[in-house]
Amino acid sequence: MKDLVESIAKQLVDDPSQVSVSEIEERGRVRVELKVAKEDMGRVIGKGGRVANSIRVLLRVAAAREGKRASLDIVEP
Repeated sequence: MKDLVESIAKQLVDDPSQVSVSEIEERGRVRVELKVAKEDMGRVIGKGGRVANSIRVLLRVAAAREGKRASLDIVEP
């Protein structure tokens, strides 16, 4: 799941080297934290959060296939 979020984020941003993804597992849930450069936050979040919500939906589907639950947190730099 970490790889999925990382590959999507790298395609969206201007500076892919600044993309950092960490995965934290706790009690059957997976929390994925995404960090990007400050200038790229708007690209990852999108107008009204549409891009971020789309990434979250894809992440939930991938997690459901593995029988897990997942959430995405976009962390400010």
